Amino acid sequence: MPARTWLPPGPFDLHRTLGVLQRGPGDPAFAVRGGEVWRACRTPQGSGTLRVAARPADGSVEAEAWGPGADWLLAHLPDLLGESDDPARLTARHRIVHEARRRHPGVRLARTGLVLESLIPSVLEQKVTSDEAYRAWRLLLQRHGEPAPGPWERMRVMPDPRGWALIPSWEWHRAGVDAKRSSTILRAVRAARRMEEAARMDLADATRRLTAIPGIGPWTAAETLQRTLGAPDAITVGDLHLPKIIGYALTGRRGTTDEEMLELLAPYEGQRHRAARLILLSGRVPPRRAPRFPVGDIARL
Repeated sequence: MPARTWLPPGPFDLHRTLGVLQRGPGDPAFAVRGGEVWRACRTPQGSGTLRVAARPADGSVEAEAWGPGADWLLAHLPDLLGESDDPARLTARHRIVHEARRRHPGVRLARTGLVLESLIPSVLEQKVTSDEAYRAWRLLLQRHGEPAPGPWERMRVMPDPRGWALIPSWEWHRAGVDAKRSSTILRAVRAARRMEEAARMDLADATRRLTAIPGIGPWTAAETLQRTLGAPDAITVGDLHLPKIIGYALTGRRGTTDEEMLELLAPYEGQRHRAARLILLSGRVPPRRAPRFPVGDIARL
């Protein structure tokens, strides 16, 4: 069981930095226990489980890892925790952004260095509610993943590319995943090596690499590369809620479009995802006027 310690270069919020990797409550590959964050994933060296805990006494972070991928996880720990990220590159142009950064100085952009780990759940989130996508991810990992190395028995590591390809059509259906999304995932895992190469590219090239797969558009690519690369400018376009939240937070107006959101975020060019993240952390969202979108379940069809 290898271990290492890491000293953040500045203020650091462990839970908010790594929390974006969790895919809903009950995610079999991610857990929080007390002040610890646990993550099970598939690395280039095999499956691994990582435990990360902040040590308030000296401001450092300690980590332990298990499994064939343990050494890889610990070697990439600084990137995962945002050592290569530079929050100071954002200049606040709005009071709400300034206040959010002041209140959350330790938020960094995690860089996992893994593509499929973020790409597959992002595809599952296409055109459905978050609850539907989280349920699908949870069921697929529970039924087709493998037990995670280490002491936490309930955690699961997602299938390898061949494992994803062998999931029968009725299992996708049982998890509530329609043929369009499952077909996109199958195309991606067949090109797994090419997909993972995007982790070593800049944002523009990585986006082109991912969107070369039919079914992966700008929304999915941005949601993936925000996590894989820790890309500060990977703003999500095509989201149902984000433009409305950004527009309301910055102008007080409702019904903001993608184009209008991009205009509002133009002063943050190069840091648009970071700015959007801070705006979301502010909690300023438009009051709900309509009922929540109903959750579908194609598994019942």
